[in-house]
Amino acid sequence: MSFFKKLKDKFTQSTDTVTEKFKDGLSKTRDNFSTKVNDLVARYRKVDEEFFEELEEILIGADVGFDTVMELVDELKMEVKRRNIQETTELQSIISEKLVEIYQGEEGASSDLNIQSEGLSVILFVGVNGVGKTTTIGKMAHLFKQEGKSVVLAAGDTFRAGAIEQLEVWGERVGVPVMKQAAGSDPAAVMYDAIQSAKAKKADILICDTAGRLQNKVNLMKELEKVKRVIEREVPGAPHEVLLVLDATTGQNAMVQAKTFKEATNVTGIVLTKLDGTAKGGIVLAIRNELDIPVKYVGLGEKMDDLQQFDAEKYVYGLFSTLVDEEE
Repeated sequence: MSFFKKLKDKFTQSTDTVTEKFKDGLSKTRDNFSTKVNDLVARYRKVDEEFFEELEEILIGADVGFDTVMELVDELKMEVKRRNIQETTELQSIISEKLVEIYQGEEGASSDLNIQSEGLSVILFVGVNGVGKTTTIGKMAHLFKQEGKSVVLAAGDTFRAGAIEQLEVWGERVGVPVMKQAAGSDPAAVMYDAIQSAKAKKADILICDTAGRLQNKVNLMKELEKVKRVIEREVPGAPHEVLLVLDATTGQNAMVQAKTFKEATNVTGIVLTKLDGTAKGGIVLAIRNELDIPVKYVGLGEKMDDLQQFDAEKYVYGLFSTLVDEEE
């Protein structure tokens, strides 16, 4: 059974709204990527070196990442030999299969958050200004509220003008308290107060916003380290997640940001925003494969419930759904 057939059986008749969100949210990338793969297959009947060279260009153009593309093409060449594949049409399904394999890796990449069964779970959000960090925090608070969990937000971005007010707006919208101090306050002091408040309220989850001024990298990273020390001291084992927010529309620039933050703090997962706004959704694969950090959540639209837990098979189905739906 081809991988397309498996995806078709699993998702094509699905009424699951999440599957539909992945399909709709990846429409720009799909239109760009699948159309080019279709054209390539139509022009090359036989699998040869020129075919692979053009496939490399298409994948790099989708921001899959150079190293990941080379790895994928090598895997495809091995499969061609192993299965004695002659015609390019047979490769379409195998490409999707290999994309899932590359994402999941040998051990599998879990998108589950490390939420404690008892006591307070602390999630620290990091990322540069403008990537949608505060909006993502609000949407994640909404998700937890939907699950029946009690949530507190900490306004730790005390330097950006309007950041505290923006988080307060989200707190009101979602119906969760926001712990804050005056603009310019020490972020670590905000975290300390927020932890005490969350404990007093017997909250399940504390979500912490932080500053994102990369132009002053050394100070920013020292600040993050101080914030983490306070959290660790007050809640042993915390933060339970350090989520880096990246804007998918910035492509390879997002990779540079990820490398910078990975050097400075123990990033446990990526939240990739605005995936619906880019034709280069292959960045998901580059981040996972080249930085070894799982993408845990993706932004697939503007609505409150458009922040979705990442699923590699739903992602690949979103990329190839037009081809999957056509397969008999």
